[in-house]
Amino acid sequence: MNRVIHPIEQESFRRLRARLDTSYFPALTRAVVERVIHSAADLEYASDLVLDEAELVRAHAALHDGAPVVVDVEMVAAGITRRETVCRLKDARSGPGMTRSAHAVRLAYEDVGPGAIWVIGCAPTALEELLTLDASPALVIGLPVGFVGAAESKAALRESGLPAVSNVSEKGGSAVAAAALNALLYHPTSKETL
Repeated sequence: MNRVIHPIEQESFRRLRARLDTSYFPALTRAVVERVIHSAADLEYASDLVLDEAELVRAHAALHDGAPVVVDVEMVAAGITRRETVCRLKDARSGPGMTRSAHAVRLAYEDVGPGAIWVIGCAPTALEELLTLDASPALVIGLPVGFVGAAESKAALRESGLPAVSNVSEKGGSAVAAAALNALLYHPTSKETL
């Protein structure tokens, strides 16, 4: 099913491309960079995001083959279109040494097992907890925001060797994390381009 793009979105992307040359990025990297920038109106994401095209290609295939999508908070889920997500935050409890967000990651992993796509846009502790599990994710979109633990959790994600979309700075958030996933959802598969 082809996505109908609203004229406001078309104009927004035209203006983005007039201000920033993204043509040198590989296809999926470009899609993610542009959609993240569009979601935040922040051109600095072009140099702040850390992406690998080969990882995005594999994640794109997994996503379109039905890999489950897990989110850390309902705000991320609300921003993801065209796909159901798993969010266990409302069932989670905090306890000694574990935040509610971290517990939600454990609960979600029990639901989906390995091979999921994880989209973390709020809680650094959710990302930190994911890194302790043997989750074998198809992709981790790790874009939590904040002054405490956000940049550090994203650095740990990059150091883990897991396939990932992250950024270097403290910025991030639910909207940009959802945008990164939407970029992969919206990008056509080879079957759709035939």
